[in-house]
Order: sequence, then structure tokens, then C-alpha cells
Amino acid sequence: METKHDKFQRLAEARMNNCLKQIELLGNLSNRSAYEFEDDEIKRMISTLKSAVKELENTFFDTKSTKKFQL
Repeated sequence: METKHDKFQRLAEARMNNCLKQIELLGNLSNRSAYEFEDDEIKRMISTLKSAVKELENTFFDTKSTKKFQL
């Protein structure tokens, strides 16, 4: 029978791999011969990602909070 920790590890690994793959795909958009973009668009995209990571940190490490992670 799978323990809660085993389940966490299984899901965390799969979800991290998915996140990293999606970030890699975002990075592929940096190819200026295939795409056109403004610097401010990239800054907003990176800012949004940083905010999401900060919210994730708060969700895991704020022991007073019972709030679930939401964007």
C-alpha cells in the first residue's frame, strides 16, 4: 500500500518534470529567427513565473496558512 509520503514523492517528481519541461518550452520561444517579441513581454512572463514560485514557497512554508496554492 502506498504511504502518503510515497504518494507525495511520486506526484512531486512527475509534476516537477512537467514544470521543467514547460519552462524549457518557454525558453524555446527565445529563438528570434522564429519568433518576434518585446523585452517587456519577456519581463512580464518571468515576473509571473517568479511570483508563482514565491506563492508556492509561501504555501509550503507558511505554517499558519491553510490556504491552498492558487494563481
